[in-house]
Amino acid sequence: MSYNFDSLWVEKYRPKTLDEFICTETNKTLLNTFQNKDEIPNLLFLGTPGIGKTSLAKIIVNDILKTQYLYINASDENGIDTIRTKVTNFAQTKSIDGKVKVIILDEADGLSLDAQRVLRNTMEEFALITRFILTANYKYRVIPALQSRCQTFDLTPPLDLLAKRCIQILKAEKIEIPQDQNIKLIEFLKVNYPDLRKCINELQKNTLTGKLQLSGIKYDDTLNLIYTEVKSRNVVSLRKALIENEHLFNSDYVSLLRSLFNFIDAEEEDVKIKEWCLLQIAEHLYRSSFVIDQEINCYACLIQMANHGYGK
Repeated sequence: MSYNFDSLWVEKYRPKTLDEFICTETNKTLLNTFQNKDEIPNLLFLGTPGIGKTSLAKIIVNDILKTQYLYINASDENGIDTIRTKVTNFAQTKSIDGKVKVIILDEADGLSLDAQRVLRNTMEEFALITRFILTANYKYRVIPALQSRCQTFDLTPPLDLLAKRCIQILKAEKIEIPQDQNIKLIEFLKVNYPDLRKCINELQKNTLTGKLQLSGIKYDDTLNLIYTEVKSRNVVSLRKALIENEHLFNSDYVSLLRSLFNFIDAEEEDVKIKEWCLLQIAEHLYRSSFVIDQEINCYACLIQMANHGYGK
């Protein structure tokens, strides 16, 4: 029997209230104070994609404050004109009901430096009637002047709560979980952590028959294979191994580099070689914020490690 694909789970189970939102106990306590006081400071939500930064911003304006707000995707509208026109025009007028208004700048780390500099003045000038909620994937791309004007929250959820949410969704959808899938499910969640959105989307894709059908995820084997090719200095085989195993890390080359960093750090290796490799990975993780092609950036890192780490 086929399973009816009625709706996107990621939207169906998107949290609408603060109680539904998963985060650390410390963050939940602080967020509850906003609910109790019906008031917020300027906020900066940080973390990798898929952990609920935008969802929480909309929970605050729709469920907690129930106030008038303006939403702007700052990665699309990232210039100084957006701040001088859209943001300023909205911020300078009082709301109809007298409540504080809110401007959500999603992916604010995509704003140009000039736009961020203008924004800091706007935030101060209209502080009595307007608050700002900024979300960002990379803290270092938000200028210190903006960071100091906001209370900062790292919204990375605990792994156990992420797993609990995914299991709740599977049960709500009446998905059968065979005994042999339990370990695969745990491995799957660890590989995709902390991206809850990706976890939910992938789970829906692997339950179209009404039964969970995850294939075995041999992520450590992939890391070992790539690292072995690096040490062998065979760059042709290295590229082939990288491409052929893309499905095991969902073509997420940034995540692969992070995992490879921890993998090499745990290896019994010459200290000098290990130091060189870890520094190369750190450098290319930094570059990943700016490059167009993540696969090329990752491959370049592995070539550097092969030629200069193990080529000395």
